[in-house]
Amino acid sequence: MLKTEQSPFYTTKLIGLDKYFDQMLELYKSNSFPKVILLNGKKGIGKFTLIFHFLNYIYSINEKNPYDTMEKLISVKSIFYNMVLNQSCSDVIFFQVKEGGNIKIDDVRNLKSTLSKSTLTGNPRFIIIDEVEFLNINSVNALLKTLEEPTLNNYFILINNQQADLIDTISSRCLKNNIYLNFDQRTNIIDYLVKSRKINLVFDDHGNLTPGLLLNYNELYNKYKIDNEENILLKLKKLLHGYKKDKNKDLPKMCVFLIEQFFYNLVKDNENRIDFLLNIKLFIIKKINDFITYNLNVNTVIKSIELKINNVRQ
Repeated sequence: MLKTEQSPFYTTKLIGLDKYFDQMLELYKSNSFPKVILLNGKKGIGKFTLIFHFLNYIYSINEKNPYDTMEKLISVKSIFYNMVLNQSCSDVIFFQVKEGGNIKIDDVRNLKSTLSKSTLTGNPRFIIIDEVEFLNINSVNALLKTLEEPTLNNYFILINNQQADLIDTISSRCLKNNIYLNFDQRTNIIDYLVKSRKINLVFDDHGNLTPGLLLNYNELYNKYKIDNEENILLKLKKLLHGYKKDKNKDLPKMCVFLIEQFFYNLVKDNENRIDFLLNIKLFIIKKINDFITYNLNVNTVIKSIELKINNVRQ
């Protein structure tokens, strides 16, 4: 996450999430910040960015270049900010759970050992677990006792991107905060990121994607040389071949999104065939999911999808 240009670690201005930042700050300043908090919301709306700005406020408050709470701005000269970028900050521990993966038991044991000791700086310690919805039952069981009995001055912030069902035993032990973006906030974030990062936005999402996913899909569009003028079959073929090569699980998700877009436009123009079109859409999405599950041949899958789309066009 640290090494990519699109990483939230490089988003030094917080846009559209001021309300949530101020709420977290108020809890912290009043010594009421919960030991375990869960942030729920769609992937890519800025939950990790929100947390990172909150941490920058806490750890840079006594620095020469502290966090600017009025402008919601991180100073790139901040000592804490640069320690995080250099992965040399011991006061904050970051975990990112991979889809289909888990947190290793050894990592949990090491975490418990670390939490039993005070920080070298005397600062509070924060443990951030991103994509907590992908934790499997073994990882959850290993973490539960630590979540139930966090030691003094240790805080957990869990991020749920709602990509899978969250295990109830985690949810029940957290103070939950649901994060949303309205249309204007989403637009402002995208405009800021596109301008500040000099992004050539070639991917058209019709207002459906979160800012993070829009930029991610835009990057994939460029990487796999996809043209907006290409037909849906050619786009899917490039993305599925890309998945075979790179095993990037965002690629089949992007395929599903493109199918959703394709059929949304068809339904608008063919309201008398809605049930027929939706059934074909579900068949194609299932075929893409089967492609991942059973490691199917790309050309076979594309041929199957082509037959269904040809039926649509008749």
